[in-house]
Amino acid sequence: MATGDWIDVGAAASLANGARLTADVDGYYLQVVRIADELYAFEDRCTHDDAPLDDGEIEGTEIICPRHGSRFCLRTGAALTPPAYEPLKIFAVRQLGERIEVRTP
Repeated sequence: MATGDWIDVGAAASLANGARLTADVDGYYLQVVRIADELYAFEDRCTHDDAPLDDGEIEGTEIICPRHGSRFCLRTGAALTPPAYEPLKIFAVRQLGERIEVRTP
């Protein structure tokens, strides 16, 4: 797989507002979420302690780590609150027809 390839991760119909898709893309376990008709794709790993974010609550365009409460911006990946200081890895994501695709890093 070349860097920058678009990988199909699931059906757009399964990604209603607030719903999440999970996928393994080029060795990264990630989540895709639709919020107010915008798509966001991010690595499913808190940068503080590598805990998964799959149970993390989403408020607006922020995800909250369920383990220690760190908040991350889903647009930029920025760590917004301690104990996390490193950003999340963010992936380019798009809807192409009826499919959701994520670009490889």
